[in-house]
Amino acid sequence: MARVVVDVMLKPEILDPQGQAVADALPRLGIDDVISVRIGRRIELMFDGQPDTEKARRIAERLLANPVIEDYTVRVEEDW
Repeated sequence: MARVVVDVMLKPEILDPQGQAVADALPRLGIDDVISVRIGRRIELMFDGQPDTEKARRIAERLLANPVIEDYTVRVEEDW
C-alpha cells in the first residue's frame, strides 16, 4: 500500500476567518510572536500498490479542492 497526501489551503488572497480567529486568540494564551495563521486540511489517500500521484491530482482537482479559492499539493508519504 502507498499513502498519498493532499494538502489543501485557501489561496493567499482569500480571507481565512478560522486562521484569523486562532491568531486573535494566541495573545490570550501569552503567545505574542505569531503574526499570521492559515488553516487548511490534509487528506490521505491509500493506494493499493504503487502511489498514483497523477490520479491523486485529478481527485484533488475534481473533488477535494475548490481551485477557484484553494491551492493544493500532492505528495507521496514514504515513511508512514
